[in-house]
Amino acid sequence: MNKDTLTGFVLIGIVLIGFSWWNQPSEEQIAEYQRQQDSIAAVQSDLEAKQKMAEAERKDSFVITNQDSAIVKQEAKDIVLKNEKVELTLSTKGGTLTQAIILGFEDKDSAENLTLFTPEDQQMNFMLAGKSENFSTQELFFTPTNVTDRTVTMTAPMQNGGSIILDYELGEDYMLHFSLATKGMSGMFAPNYNAVDINWNSRARQQEKGFMFENRYATLTYKEKDGGTDYLSETSDVNETVEEALDWVAFKNQFFSAVLISKDDFAKNAKLTSTPQEKGSGYLKNYDAALSTVFDPSGAKASEFEMYIGPNDFRLIKDVEEQSRFGKDLDLEQLVYLGWPLFRWINRWFTLYVFDWLTGFGLNMGIVLILITMLLKAITYPMVKKSYMSSAKMRVLKPKLEEATKEYDKPEDQMKKQQAMMQLYTQYGVSPLSGCLPMLIQMPIWIAMFNFVPNAIQLRRESFLWIDDLSTYDPIIEWSTNIWMIGDHLSLTCILFCVSNILYSYMTMRQQRDQMVGQQADQMKIMQWMMYLMPLAFFFMFNDYSAGLNFYYFVSLFFSAAIMWILRKTTNDEKLLAILEARYKENKNNPKKQSTLAARLEALQKQADELQRQRNNRK
Repeated sequence: MNKDTLTGFVLIGIVLIGFSWWNQPSEEQIAEYQRQQDSIAAVQSDLEAKQKMAEAERKDSFVITNQDSAIVKQEAKDIVLKNEKVELTLSTKGGTLTQAIILGFEDKDSAENLTLFTPEDQQMNFMLAGKSENFSTQELFFTPTNVTDRTVTMTAPMQNGGSIILDYELGEDYMLHFSLATKGMSGMFAPNYNAVDINWNSRARQQEKGFMFENRYATLTYKEKDGGTDYLSETSDVNETVEEALDWVAFKNQFFSAVLISKDDFAKNAKLTSTPQEKGSGYLKNYDAALSTVFDPSGAKASEFEMYIGPNDFRLIKDVEEQSRFGKDLDLEQLVYLGWPLFRWINRWFTLYVFDWLTGFGLNMGIVLILITMLLKAITYPMVKKSYMSSAKMRVLKPKLEEATKEYDKPEDQMKKQQAMMQLYTQYGVSPLSGCLPMLIQMPIWIAMFNFVPNAIQLRRESFLWIDDLSTYDPIIEWSTNIWMIGDHLSLTCILFCVSNILYSYMTMRQQRDQMVGQQADQMKIMQWMMYLMPLAFFFMFNDYSAGLNFYYFVSLFFSAAIMWILRKTTNDEKLLAILEARYKENKNNPKKQSTLAARLEALQKQADELQRQRNNRK
């Protein structure tokens, strides 16, 4: 770049800077511009406010024309039905339930009473298809009469002189009875018209601290007529058409439900939808049910319904179900999920009774869990002891087994080795399979408790030691971001459960290793590291689970380890070996029939020998 070009660029820059400075607004001009912008913003804000008011008036009002063409404006009003258990709000706009508050139960923010749903969450609409027009209760205004603390009759007058009537009665507990009927409208429907459509949708509010854990037990549940109950997926977006007629449909949270029941059943092909919501939204799922049931357009017979709105308490639901006026076996207690048939049977006929008995003493729920664990350990102790003694017998016989089978160390002789060992076990009166019995017995109990504890509403808001709430996780540390497979916290009871699991795994593996012979011991070493990985897997699974469940597993494993340690310390190996030697001599003089397993091993060995002989002959 030469000197003349550089000089030209400098002069152009000076001119631009000077022009910008010369044309910049004065302070008075800046102030005036700011006043104009503030004025425009104020006008815009006022306009938006008026638009919102107009929209609210449109939603909360309805214009009807009477015979004199006079315009009458109605406003939505709330009618509250209340007893000692619930407070239900009905709106004259739509005539249906808009809000439910369950009294005496805290929400996740520790409010004194729990709001199950609000007008923003819940809508219920009854739709009738007339010959010339359709009628939707959501668009009608109802006049309340017969208003008491527990009753109200909602009447929506129609232009032809007829009316739609919704009659409500709140029971003593959590059951709401209501009916839908028309009066003077029979000529407005087709002669064969006999059904009313119901569109019920609601958002399940998050009521507990642990979103992920609560979401696992929040489900849209339904009961088929003359059949069992079922539910939509807890984790995925589901839109399902149920081909069977239904007794009821429930919008269920972990511990609370709203259940719609029809006297004359909901017709086949009900459309049910469940849509999971994002963590932090304040909601678990969006539920939607498109249903239909019997309707009499003449008004001679009302379409009758009931709603259970309350806690998922097994005993309570069975008692409240008796208030139903429909004479059906509603089986509402199925809302409390107790597991698959075998595990449900254990929980239904054992765990529930023990739990009720212990809670009847007014004990803390943490103590109740400890006592249940001790009772189960006491019941299974004789079998555990028998299993341990079988393992102890195999342990003291290990040197003799190794000596007797040392000639079968080649890989191709393993079948013969197993056969020889089983022969010796039979002669010494030892059953290797008896060591598996305690695990087979305790596993169903573990799985049954896995289903029982998270659904026991009695643990909700119950504290114990450092645990504030046994129904959700107990964090020792929390953070704001969500870490994959861990979440946003560390649960202390989960850590204790995993540590106790490692301790118990170590003790059982050591006991099994002491009784293994030859290659069995080598295989046990290979499997050992897998046993230690299981507690790590349990940590990722149970870190978000309830503290009550983790605490039960921790206590159960602690007692199991303690029982095994005591049995080990109180077992005299020398005396046990002497008893076995005496039995060996007795059996040798009076040989008994081989055990089934030994006989099978011998048969397999003979088959292997025969196959080997045939191969040799062919060669």
